[in-house]
Amino acid sequence: MKRSEINQIMREAEKFLASKQFILPEWANWNLQDWKDHKGQTDYITERMLGWDITDFGSGDFNQVGLFLFTLRNGKYGVDKKPYAEKIMIVGENQVTPWHFHWSKMEDIINRGGGNLVVEFFNADADEQKADTPVHVLVDGLERVLEPGGKLVLRPGQSVCMTQYLYHKFYGEPGHGVVMVGEVSQCNDDTTDNRFYDPVGRFPETIEDEEPYHLLCNDYDKFLK
Repeated sequence: MKRSEINQIMREAEKFLASKQFILPEWANWNLQDWKDHKGQTDYITERMLGWDITDFGSGDFNQVGLFLFTLRNGKYGVDKKPYAEKIMIVGENQVTPWHFHWSKMEDIINRGGGNLVVEFFNADADEQKADTPVHVLVDGLERVLEPGGKLVLRPGQSVCMTQYLYHKFYGEPGHGVVMVGEVSQCNDDTTDNRFYDPVGRFPETIEDEEPYHLLCNDYDKFLK
């Protein structure tokens, strides 16, 4: 992805989150010089990859296959007492996050406002393929049983709990607008705990055609080490 595209997505995300009265941490507004000025204070943030996260999953078309995320808090397995993580995400109409599951992380996905979020499901079999078995999920604590490949439409305020080894993909329902999505989970590690059904690139290679507006979580080593 071009840095100019990433910067524009960040600016649009700031406006959208502000319209929903969702306020990011103070350091979310920092530029590169601000990060350098706070050197020595930011290890907790950088080591846990908190912050801005924008990906097109290697598709080359963020609006069709892509996701905006901001990791607000996160523990580190084997290091922290903190066993949980939280993210805010923005999902456009028909903007797909591809099929994947997590080996370690259990998570709740929450529609925090805006449009409707469509989530589709398959169980994973012993070979990590899509299983032809019923899918059991909890929607706000109420059990739902879906056919393999079945879908839920989460309206604002609704949530679904997803266990490990549960394939899922999601996107905004057409005609209902952009969705603000929350994630509350066990500790998150996007470098080791994503099993995508089809090969994708989790973190994009960045073409530096302009200066970063804000640093991505996968920029820290590049710009701060």
